[in-house]
Amino acid sequence: MATTADFRNGMCIEYNGQLFFIIQFQHVKPGKGAAFVRTKLKNVSTGKVIENTFNAGVKVNEARVERRPHQFLYKDDMGYHFMNAETFEQIPIDESLIDNTSLLNEGMEVEVVYHADTETALMVNLPTNVVFEVTYTEPGVRGDTSSTNSLKPATVTTGATIMVPLFINTGDKIKINTSDNSYVERVK
Repeated sequence: MATTADFRNGMCIEYNGQLFFIIQFQHVKPGKGAAFVRTKLKNVSTGKVIENTFNAGVKVNEARVERRPHQFLYKDDMGYHFMNAETFEQIPIDESLIDNTSLLNEGMEVEVVYHADTETALMVNLPTNVVFEVTYTEPGVRGDTSSTNSLKPATVTTGATIMVPLFINTGDKIKINTSDNSYVERVK
């Protein structure tokens, strides 16, 4: 059992008979009344994000989860196939458990979160940032600099389309944030 004082981002709890990951939390002590904790919870099975408020000191069941390194192998009609980096066991995982499949590349190292009691895969976490080569984008025009806030679409090696600054050209390598598919920087 854990209390609201133990809340942290990424913690998995049982709430209303389902598993949820805490995405965001905030302890609030109003001038009048009792303290409470405002949270954003992501349902493991549906992927929906809900907002919930817990009274301070409320006890919740913490679900035991394990994070294991895996390598993405390939995709077929059974789902996405991953290999455990420690045991070399291959497992198929449904697309609904993966947040950002458009940035998944063969050979990519990912983290698979398992429910420790049932040994079922709950979700797949991609690395925070990934580097890909731009396979197509409109050519940059002389005078386009990084100081402008204009963006253009660029296609990377996985087929994903990312909005990038005007100075990015075909063949450049770029760093992408996997949480929101946003351009971070050009990589040399």
